[in-house]
Order: sequence, then structure tokens, then C-alpha cells
Amino acid sequence: MRAVICLAVVLAVVGCARKEPPAAEVPPAPADSGAPPPEELTPPPPQHHVTLAATQGNQAMGTLDLTSAGDAIKVTGSITGLKAGTEHGFHIHEKGDCSAPDAESAGGHSNPTSQPHGDPNGAAHHAGDIPNVKADDQGTVQVDVVVNGVTMGDGGANDVVGKAFIVHEKADDYKSQPAGNSGKRIACGVIE
Repeated sequence: MRAVICLAVVLAVVGCARKEPPAAEVPPAPADSGAPPPEELTPPPPQHHVTLAATQGNQAMGTLDLTSAGDAIKVTGSITGLKAGTEHGFHIHEKGDCSAPDAESAGGHSNPTSQPHGDPNGAAHHAGDIPNVKADDQGTVQVDVVVNGVTMGDGGANDVVGKAFIVHEKADDYKSQPAGNSGKRIACGVIE
């Protein structure tokens, strides 16, 4: 009897040992959505930086980060020290010189193709023409804009590195020549 029980135990162990484990289930491959892998969704680090400082008698200041976006640049950042709810002209000027108390040392709008001043979403406009920015109830602007037709660091005519960003006291009307009647320069910063 003991031999029969031992034989049964041995057969059970051998039978269990020979049993193939179930195949691991492999999840089905996701359908191709055409979206890039997650690591490609992370934006590149800023390539250039601007520190906006107030001109004499003004309080506007801020920081901007610029990244290349093909034949355009993406500008993000914030501007503070503005009056609540006010709209302001915002441009890239031809010289990276904010040394004058009124920032007139930055020259006119960047305009390497000799275009008339105009709406940046229109056909004819300066390379440095950018949509107006509007302050919130705390006098702050969150900048998030793409400037088309300009580049960074390639040394070409539309390269903005070494030029200056200017914030004006009033809104740009996009038609008055040569600069949109946007008033005094209240902040200036060089694209480094």
C-alpha cells in the first residue's frame, strides 16, 4: 500500500513538472494614431533668453524665452508692471541696444526686407511686427506667440539674435507708418 501511495506521489510530481506553463499574454500593439512617441512631445529647451527692463519712469519688466520653430520663433514668458487691462505694442527692434533711457537706441522695427509696417498676420509687415499683448487684471501678460519669417542664430537677414524686444505704452494700430502709433517704449531687452 505504501508503494502505491509513493508511486502516486511520484507520478503527480512528475506530471506537474512536465506541465508547460501557460503562455504569457502579450497585449495587442496599439493602433498607429500617427502621433509621435511621448518623448518627442517634450518641447526643446529655450535657445535664447530676453530680460526686459523698464525704461526711465516706467515699471514694465519681464522675461522671455525663445525657441526655433522652423522659419519662425516661439516666444513665451511674462511681462509685469503694466496697467490692468491695457494693450501694448510688442515688437522686435533692429538693434540690440537698450542703453538709452527711453530705449530709442534700439532703433526701429526689424525690417530687413523693407516692408511697410502692418498687421503681423497680413501679407506686408515688418519682420519685427508681433501681435499686441494685453495685460490681465493684475497688469501681467503671459506671452505665448509664434513670430513667423524670422530665425535665430543662422546669421541670415531675418536672424533676431542680438536684436531687442520692445514693449510700447499703447496698442499698435497695425497701419500707421512707420511703427503703428504705439507710443513710448516702456520696456526693452536684448535677445541673447
